[in-house]
Amino acid sequence: MSRYATRRLLQALPLLLGISVASFLIINAVPGGPLSAYENAPGVTPQDLQRLQHQLGLDQPLYVRYLTWLTHMVTGDWGYSYATQQPVLAMIGERLPNTLYLMGTVYVVTLLLAIPLGVLTAVRQYSWFDHLFTGLSFAGLSMPTFWLGLLLIIVFGLTLRLFPLGGISTPGADFDVVDRMWHLVLPVATLCFVGVAHYSRYLRASMLETLNQDYMRTARAKGLSHRSAVFRHALKNAALPLVTIAALDLPELFVGALVTEQIFGWPGMGRLFWDSATRSDYPVLMGVLAVSSTLIVLANLAADLAYGYMDPRIRFS
Repeated sequence: MSRYATRRLLQALPLLLGISVASFLIINAVPGGPLSAYENAPGVTPQDLQRLQHQLGLDQPLYVRYLTWLTHMVTGDWGYSYATQQPVLAMIGERLPNTLYLMGTVYVVTLLLAIPLGVLTAVRQYSWFDHLFTGLSFAGLSMPTFWLGLLLIIVFGLTLRLFPLGGISTPGADFDVVDRMWHLVLPVATLCFVGVAHYSRYLRASMLETLNQDYMRTARAKGLSHRSAVFRHALKNAALPLVTIAALDLPELFVGALVTEQIFGWPGMGRLFWDSATRSDYPVLMGVLAVSSTLIVLANLAADLAYGYMDPRIRFS
């Protein structure tokens, strides 16, 4: 397995290089640029714009700028933000704990709800329980997160005044665990409603296929209890599609949820990416994209390695 993992990591290097090239070209091809806000500003002369372009290195050819960025990137120097003049690594390090706090909670709650719901709806197929959660799942899959987030803010924040409207904590207040958790409820509910619907539908379909296999009937005929047959045999084999989806969603723990963080004013990685995109802050955008693409490649590798544990028939030779 170690040789397989090493080979996959080596194969991922050209892929990551290609992603970085494509990302750099797309970002620089977007109309506008870091200096677009100054072009029509009174008092800013063409000489001032040329001086700013030279200071930021925007007057160099595109391939030279990319090679400069790549060289600094691999040596640990991710550059400085055009907008704030702060180091990109420092900005990411400031936002990353907030994103891990939010998305880690969402990830755990989603799995804790989706796995039992997916199993129960499959075991009790066509019951009222199955019909109820099937309908809710379709609603969750069809509902945009921005609309659901705004709806929760209006109902539970503005009308009932049960939860804060946004932010990570009460401004100006001392650190309070209860206050932090209270601010966590609405964004977690928004993301979990969609995530549980997504995960439970995949697990239900896989469980229904597994429950009708011959080895399940054999296990029951040999006297194995229904609960043991479902959770010890069926679930382990049916969980392979869920492992794939859950592993591919792991990068969201670090890159955040762009729309949800923007709606709830959550100071995380998703909001950092959005703010940087609106200001054409190239170094920050490239830093976030480099992190997300690397994590996606590693998540695919983690999913493949998990297959070998879930299904002994899979070999990595």
